[in-house]
Amino acid sequence: MYHTKTHDITVSAMPVYIDERSDPDNSQYFWAYRIVIKNESDIAVQLLRRYWHITDGNGKVEEVAGDGVVGETPTIEPGTSFDYTSGCPLTTPSGIMTGKFFLVDEDGNDLEIAIPAFSLDLPDIKPTYN
Repeated sequence: MYHTKTHDITVSAMPVYIDERSDPDNSQYFWAYRIVIKNESDIAVQLLRRYWHITDGNGKVEEVAGDGVVGETPTIEPGTSFDYTSGCPLTTPSGIMTGKFFLVDEDGNDLEIAIPAFSLDLPDIKPTYN
């Protein structure tokens, strides 16, 4: 699992290769990833937007941005966490994802929260660092 902490918000990421949704013969590889956002501050925060920077094994970059995550803009109270699972298809057997969440606290302060970089590598190959 990968972790990073910004403004007393810890983001953890755990990618898993999904063999059943992948077709290597046709250059289709799929990973699910679980994200946990833990509010270790003394104030409630709401997740408003996300930004992902995805790089495949050939260096091709895809950027994804949008409101909330998995259709939600959750409020995370102090001492609690929010988690969700999503997925990422690639045309190469390795890649890397990183990004950020944009939150607002209950006082109206905007917070930019780092998402840790995490690798997407087939389970039985040597990791590629992009």
